[in-house]
Amino acid sequence: MKIEMKDIYKSFGKNDVLKGVNFTLNEGEIHALVGENGAGKSTLMNILSGVLPKDKGEILIDGKKVEINTTNDAKKYGISFIHQELSDWPDLSVMDNIFMNNELRKGIFLDKDAMRKKSIELLKRFDLDIDPDTKVSKLSVGQRQMMEIAKANLNKVNVLILDEPTSALTNNEIDKLFNLIKRLRDQKVSMIYISHRMEEIFSLTNKITVMRDGKSVSLMDTNKTCEKEVVSAMVGRDIGDFYPQMDAEISDVKIEIKDFSRKGYFENINIKAKKGEVLGISGLMGAGRTEIMRSVFGLDPKDKGEVFIDGKKVVINKPIDAIKNKIAFVTENRQEEGLVLDESIRENISLLNFDKFSKNSFIDKKKEKNLSDSLVESFKVKTQSSEAKVSDLSGGNQQKVVFAKWYAINPEILILDEPTKGVDVGAKREIYDLIKDLTQKGVSIILISSDLPELLSLSNRIYVIYEGKMQGEISSHDANQEKIMTLATGGKI
Repeated sequence: MKIEMKDIYKSFGKNDVLKGVNFTLNEGEIHALVGENGAGKSTLMNILSGVLPKDKGEILIDGKKVEINTTNDAKKYGISFIHQELSDWPDLSVMDNIFMNNELRKGIFLDKDAMRKKSIELLKRFDLDIDPDTKVSKLSVGQRQMMEIAKANLNKVNVLILDEPTSALTNNEIDKLFNLIKRLRDQKVSMIYISHRMEEIFSLTNKITVMRDGKSVSLMDTNKTCEKEVVSAMVGRDIGDFYPQMDAEISDVKIEIKDFSRKGYFENINIKAKKGEVLGISGLMGAGRTEIMRSVFGLDPKDKGEVFIDGKKVVINKPIDAIKNKIAFVTENRQEEGLVLDESIRENISLLNFDKFSKNSFIDKKKEKNLSDSLVESFKVKTQSSEAKVSDLSGGNQQKVVFAKWYAINPEILILDEPTKGVDVGAKREIYDLIKDLTQKGVSIILISSDLPELLSLSNRIYVIYEGKMQGEISSHDANQEKIMTLATGGKI
């Protein structure tokens, strides 16, 4: 089935989101749709899947004009959208989720036996060893994602739209998902693949459509282009080398973490990070990387362990202790732990910095605004005002607000947990530049990242954690992806 979207327009109030977009998907094709956050990718796909109506333009299927105004219209043509935020019902069973709004009946009664039998057949077809009576809340994110794809195939699917499908998956789950995608492709299912991960795009897709500022600006054959060309089309400029040259002067040990243990999470962890250094922390999901740093910062408890800063022992039992010792922590989950989404940019930046503009319980509003405005400018947050709600910003700009909030406390140690997760390539480069600037000011950076090219390019040294234990340390000169993955899976080098 061939789909053509021609001259598609969409506005929300005075905000023109799509401005004459053209997009073509051929049968059996895996077509990447890429662009910075806010480029219009999700809006375009919401129109194709019937979630949103278009304002103007045409949709053609196999050359014939069709109207897709509801999700039922889309289902009629076999179009299914697997959203980044999974739309399942966690408190219901797998079977109930699969047959939601598609229940099988015997007269007026639900035919549970038929639904269970069909669920088992469907799950088996997708190599999912899951009991259909299992509650969805008991499944891993990867299993839930695969269940959603299986559900989409309950009825014939011609087009599958996947929005950032690997953002919360383990490496093993990613491999299973990719195998499933390739099997669907071989069955002539067409797929639209939205992702910020270039390595996935180049390994899976046939074509790449680039969107920028609500327009489709480039169509490329995947095997005839390169990452640099795609990124340049996304941001509208040549960004040069994607990763900056990390050339800060590295001096004495700034922070030492000694004999850190927490039963069931990590054991006897010893880490040293120097001034001006980016210290990488690698390991598979669940290895304990995040848990170690949460305990160091005082967010989570530890059973034993000591922290030394500039050679002096410090006591950190809660985050305020860490902040007093000039430690900042950009957590992985920025929306739940890093920001107050319903508040403004100014209010979020102010949360840790009242001492800079308050006296005797009175807030100097002018000083507060000057601080937030200057940080918005310095961190290149794309917004019309620091009074804008954080919830209205793209993921990349939300992350810059988190950086700005912590930067204002003048940290000497900065822990970054997956700092570019869900961030578009343009914002990624800006975050990398921020990291470089901080190291040149002598800040020690501890970087947890599952993005191995990122980790290898930014880090001076890398510690690898395996099942809660220190598996090895590699210098940036000796490190490569193969060595890191060998250590991360329990091997030796």
